[in-house]
Amino acid sequence: MTNLENQLTEKLESLVNKTALSITDQQKEQLVKLVLLLNKWNKAYNLTSVRDPMDMLVKHILDSIVVSPYLQGKTFIDVGTGPGLPGLPLAIINPDKEFVLLDSLGKRISFIRNAIRELGLTNVKPVLSRVEEYTVQQFDGIISRAFASLKDMTDLCQHLPNENGIFYALKGQIHLDEISQISKIFKIQDQIKLYIPDLIGERYLVLLNKSE
Repeated sequence: MTNLENQLTEKLESLVNKTALSITDQQKEQLVKLVLLLNKWNKAYNLTSVRDPMDMLVKHILDSIVVSPYLQGKTFIDVGTGPGLPGLPLAIINPDKEFVLLDSLGKRISFIRNAIRELGLTNVKPVLSRVEEYTVQQFDGIISRAFASLKDMTDLCQHLPNENGIFYALKGQIHLDEISQISKIFKIQDQIKLYIPDLIGERYLVLLNKSE
């Protein structure tokens, strides 16, 4: 194990211990390996603006996996996944759930394919597509931290939830005017303030579904 890998493993242990999450040693190993892969590919492909692997643990890994306790159902799509965030970390710690990771940029999907291979994941399917053109299946959950607004997310992804499907939007700030712009066919179920150790700034998870 390299020095960086040791440092990342220790830091991840300490971060996870500050949460209520329960993660196996193998899953921790996979999460650290994901950071190492992201760090390696980032130098050539510019996949994320976060350059420091230690920061990636907080801003990408913890920021993703804290959503896990709120996921309901078995099938999920991560829309505008970028380099697989939050989809890959969530798939690692939820081997019983299925994740489609969708992005319209080829280099991101190439990275995800490589990560799936390197990490031995069997519950992730990468898809290169624009979200409005992806009509293959419907899901229990639509996850995203990429959309600028809740309106954009619900408008562009409204064909993706199944009849009980839920939107999971990861947000920094939540503004009332943003909520007021959402179409009346959607209603907000919950707004959860997320605790992410060592993260500067606020994070929220907004849960929405289609009105009856």
